[in-house]
Amino acid sequence: MHCPVCPSDDTKVIDSRAAEEGSAIRRRRQCPLCGYRFTTRERLEEVPLMVLKRSGDRVPFNRAKVVAGVSAATKGRPVDDGAIDTLADKVEEELRSIGHEVTSTQVGHAVLEQLREVDEVAYLRFASVYKNFDQAADFRRELALLEKHLTNSI
Repeated sequence: MHCPVCPSDDTKVIDSRAAEEGSAIRRRRQCPLCGYRFTTRERLEEVPLMVLKRSGDRVPFNRAKVVAGVSAATKGRPVDDGAIDTLADKVEEELRSIGHEVTSTQVGHAVLEQLREVDEVAYLRFASVYKNFDQAADFRRELALLEKHLTNSI
């Protein structure tokens, strides 16, 4: 580590402590040449979560898109912004547990799984767009799946 004051290209660590609830390390350093003391922080650099689209494109995961889609599905429903943020966090956590690259289909399914627990109507709204419903029979089929899931979870 270079000293920020003098041209020395070496500094000595004199103290290290966990910071930011263990997600970073705070280091006190001292330059052996001029004696200047300063603090550095070291953080884990997360590997970006990538989404493989149906077109073959790879794009970074965008949490804001999940929030926007779920917000549209829950419009007019008794679901607050905190629940939507929590849902988006759970979706991202689930996807990260799969690996550093997921498919857009996996993203959609993860959103549906979480949305099913939050609001049934919003689940059906999201499913109708995500699964491209074009007939009333599509809604009936999805409603039957939802009822089956609810019966099995009781």
